Amino acid sequence: MFNASDVQGNILRGYRKPRVRHLILEVADASEARAWCGAIVSGGGDRPQVTTQAPWESKPVSCFNIGITFQGLRTLGVSAESLATFPTEFVEGMPARAIKLGDVGESAPNRWPAPFDKPQAIHLIASIYADDAAELDRVQNQALRGGAFKLLGKREGCNFDGDYVHFGYRDNISQPRFAEVHDPDNYPDAQPMAPLGTVLLGYPNNFEGLFWRVPAPKALGLNGTFNAFRVLEQDVAGFEDYLTVSAKYLLSHPQVDELLPPGDEAKIGAGLSREGALREIVAAQMCGRWRNGVPLALSPDTPEHPEPPNKFDYDAASRCPFGAHIRRTNPRGGQIVQRVANHSRRLVRRGMPYGPAYDPANPDTARQERGLLGNFIGASLGAQFEAMCCDWVNVGLQDPRVTGSNDPLIGANEPETSWFDLLLKSGATIRLCGLPRFVQTRGGAYTFLPSISAIRYLGSLRK
Repeated sequence: MFNASDVQGNILRGYRKPRVRHLILEVADASEARAWCGAIVSGGGDRPQVTTQAPWESKPVSCFNIGITFQGLRTLGVSAESLATFPTEFVEGMPARAIKLGDVGESAPNRWPAPFDKPQAIHLIASIYADDAAELDRVQNQALRGGAFKLLGKREGCNFDGDYVHFGYRDNISQPRFAEVHDPDNYPDAQPMAPLGTVLLGYPNNFEGLFWRVPAPKALGLNGTFNAFRVLEQDVAGFEDYLTVSAKYLLSHPQVDELLPPGDEAKIGAGLSREGALREIVAAQMCGRWRNGVPLALSPDTPEHPEPPNKFDYDAASRCPFGAHIRRTNPRGGQIVQRVANHSRRLVRRGMPYGPAYDPANPDTARQERGLLGNFIGASLGAQFEAMCCDWVNVGLQDPRVTGSNDPLIGANEPETSWFDLLLKSGATIRLCGLPRFVQTRGGAYTFLPSISAIRYLGSLRK
């Protein structure tokens, strides 16, 4: 039976805090680190307490959660017999899975900066969510008091107003909803409720009769899940440049009126030129949503629509391109080659921008590093996160019309070979070529998000 008090709170709900700080830690003293694990779930005040899924009487000032790598579990003293029950992809770690994830070229692990250049030293990632930097500092100091851990590095993010991210899109719109947790009447969405086993170990999932293996002992594995923590640098200047280049190309294309009939610029935005409107059409088709979050499946001609932003599906008449980012990463009920996989690769996504907002008028900051700190949470790294990256984001195996292409926004694109097909009203397409890679991986780790009982179990271990 589902016990909300035993589940870490950042798995099934978003905290809606404007700031996050991820502390990348190495165990310096295993005995002290085990005692630390016991202390963060003790209910005492000497350490930050792990935030759970249990209902709040009032919203906390800050939230605190942890993820532990395979090396971290081993260093804390988990037995070899227990470690052998964890899945291969978690055991090997993110750098070893680079090809599957599209982490090649500039995104390859040997290009990752510290502390991700030494993945064996990364044992634990502690995440603090708060309203301001002072609270982040307070919780960090409280968490790292003593000699349990060495701070290898940290990554800090801050939300933009309206849940917009660096590419200018509204984000954090679609998340799986769970019948055991959410009221379906409060979440209008055309997708079915996800079984709890989509993200928690020990519960049914979308595959009938199949449970993901719960690592042994049960006290360690039950109510846990896995997370792909990713530092994703976004080339915003390059993205905006590509929109401009594409719009100029389309201005002289013989089929441009199927994308934007003369005089329809006002449908896209007040005061836009024809070129400016075409830029926004290209941006919308690459994502599958207008930048304000309205899906093309509901409103292909204008970013204004009254329906909730998730009350849609894909059918034969849909005007959302087959290769659009949101259609590739979540095909909903649309027909795909791997029909059984439609809803089986859903992930809980927790992300926040890092770096300064892009300002095209300020060339001194336009090229500064910025991007997304992403957590991609699911019960199976292999069947969910890796399969999505390998089959759908890159290569495009869910639909023959996009096979051989990559996701236009986050895919491992190369200008010499990459392409994206804009979808016209007639069903014909205009192919855009020369897609550069807009997102580069700058670090990451696979972590296990243990239950409260599991953290307590880790604290009780003795070497």
